[in-house]
Amino acid sequence: MIIDSQVHGYEANTAKRPWRDSPNWPAHVTGDEMVAAMDQVGVDGAILVSVFTMYRYDASYAIEVQRAHSNRLAIVKPVDPDDPTVAEIITDWKATPGAVGIRVMLTKSLGREAADPGLDRVLRASARHDLPVNLLCWENLEIGTAVIDRHPNARFVLDHMGIHQPHGPDDPPASWDDLPKVLELARRPNVVIKVSAACTMSHQAYPFDDIWAPLARVFEAWGMERCLWGTDWTRTSWTMTYKEAVDAFIRTDRLSDADRAMLMGGACAKTYGWSPKIS
Repeated sequence: MIIDSQVHGYEANTAKRPWRDSPNWPAHVTGDEMVAAMDQVGVDGAILVSVFTMYRYDASYAIEVQRAHSNRLAIVKPVDPDDPTVAEIITDWKATPGAVGIRVMLTKSLGREAADPGLDRVLRASARHDLPVNLLCWENLEIGTAVIDRHPNARFVLDHMGIHQPHGPDDPPASWDDLPKVLELARRPNVVIKVSAACTMSHQAYPFDDIWAPLARVFEAWGMERCLWGTDWTRTSWTMTYKEAVDAFIRTDRLSDADRAMLMGGACAKTYGWSPKIS
């Protein structure tokens, strides 16, 4: 069973549900379109992460999509540490059908310290409800690591391997310079790593062969049972098709069948306590 650990779905930018920002993504990838794309390439289920770029902390569209595709999709919602009611929001989210985790944005531009009181509220609540925290801390791994160490009872999912990835053709080429920090972070037992959008780190076209040497170091340090494959579709649409993002891992001879099964589904199902229901 193949589970994509991070996909996005969103409506077109309209007055009904306006975007906060307009990235260089397709004009729309609705829930129906996302599931159709999964069907075309043999992906059984996915974690639908409510799109922060467009919707910030409003997960209403993700909830609608999950309701329509409850057998195929689970959902993750970004939460706002500055919201004084964030603990209550997390309690409500835990009771939402299909909700399996929350997301915290911890990029350097936000200027948060590890002892931020809002982060403490979020992480105490997530631990209380056993909700994994998807942590986006690329280019800010020192603070991210300190947060993880400060909250040993919380469960973390390190977004995008903790390494900054290009967002478009005009961005600087991808760099693995932070890989040693990511490997050192593997010593923490309360965090798993999302090997999502790894193909954007390639300097080559499909099948992106130059990613496998650094990924082998990730797999060795973290163990395949703590590595969650994902495409981050549709953010990655500028450089690859969904089929290419999937086939790069399905068709490679760099993974054994057992490792592929764990990476592309087993570890995700274990982390979130969820699997798609395929009849």
